[in-house]
Amino acid sequence: MGESKSIDRLLAAARSSLSRMTAAEAYSAAQGGALLVDVRSGDEARGQGAAIPGALCHPLSVVLWRLDELPRETRVILICRHGYSSSLAAAQLQELGFRDATDVIDGVEGWLAAGLPVEPV
Repeated sequence: MGESKSIDRLLAAARSSLSRMTAAEAYSAAQGGALLVDVRSGDEARGQGAAIPGALCHPLSVVLWRLDELPRETRVILICRHGYSSSLAAAQLQELGFRDATDVIDGVEGWLAAGLPVEPV
């Protein structure tokens, strides 16, 4: 058996392939046509009390299958609660051929801290 990986090492490996974005950069990119995808579960979104206007909502458990039919040149920006799960999923999307897949640093928490638009959940 090979060396076991910790979640921190797995996360570091995933992030090494990404050009992660701040919430403000993600907002601007979405305004310019990038696809913003919220990968939080409904419970997580309700717990934070905020949804991002215009974002597709595909929980982490289904996001890879839901996005698989998109053209691979689509710029996909994933966002989760804190920016951990979205990093792992964005790296997986890159492996599926989405070269511009990335995620938002600090997730929805960062989005809220930046004062960007949200809708109540």
